[in-house]
Amino acid sequence: MQSDPIKADRDGRVADAPHRNWVDRFAPDPLKPYFRLARLDRPIGYWLLFWPCAMSLGLAAVARPMTAFPDLSMLWFFVGAVAMRGAGCVHNDIVDRNIDGAVARTRSRPIPSGQVSATATVGFMVALGLVGLFVLLRFNAFTVWLGVASLALVAAYPFMKRITWWPQFFLGLAFSWGALMGWASELGELHQPAFLLYLGSIAWVIGYDTIYALQDREEDALIGVKSTARLFGRHSRLMVALFYALASALWIAAALAASAGNLFLVTSWFAPAILAWQVATLRSDDPANCLVRFKSNSWVGLALTTSLWIEYYF
Repeated sequence: MQSDPIKADRDGRVADAPHRNWVDRFAPDPLKPYFRLARLDRPIGYWLLFWPCAMSLGLAAVARPMTAFPDLSMLWFFVGAVAMRGAGCVHNDIVDRNIDGAVARTRSRPIPSGQVSATATVGFMVALGLVGLFVLLRFNAFTVWLGVASLALVAAYPFMKRITWWPQFFLGLAFSWGALMGWASELGELHQPAFLLYLGSIAWVIGYDTIYALQDREEDALIGVKSTARLFGRHSRLMVALFYALASALWIAAALAASAGNLFLVTSWFAPAILAWQVATLRSDDPANCLVRFKSNSWVGLALTTSLWIEYYF
């Protein structure tokens, strides 16, 4: 259940945040706008950023059984995902402040609604970035430089919806970077399984973010924002299905390249089953339906990570 946009505008809540989320209920009032900026009231984003990291760690453990899974790296990647997703959202909101003010679902966000100043917003983004840097420095030098390289994608993404019909592809490049980072943090270099996992994650992101963009398709058309949801039009369900099928195939190929065996093949069907359910029940003209399907992708990441853990452990 989502908040009413008009009421949210009055009391500072964000219209597209879950009803009675923990930030609205328990966070100190002075901190609420900043927590909302970092999307702490909408945890799905940092989970979707974290799962490629977790899957990559599991893949590395399967490939090199002496690598522990899970280990402390899992916690560091989770903290980093929360911090960097927050920093990315603040950057995105700064760039999109005029667009967000013209869309009912986003006009109650802290920047377009005037809850935070420009100076405070930039300072908060820098602070989140420093947390991410602290986490990154826990890893080997190769992983540190790999993480630094991802900043170019993070910085460029908010502008893509203005210049290309494929901003979801660029989001996939950025949001899937953890598929490379997890492997690199354990093995100190990159190999074929990590690249296959990365490509699969990109296809996954294009699919689920197309579903997310269906919520704003009509308003995006009015203000000139581009997206795959608009590009695919009435073929959106088919295109999401194709990208999900590609993601599933690449994930299986990555696991096999990492020497996964029968246990993975037996248990890994849960992830594509959830994706198939999304496509089969998707109603592109119903924002609430689209949001539920989008959020269910966290279970996809958990399912695939669990399959890799089972393969590793047993």
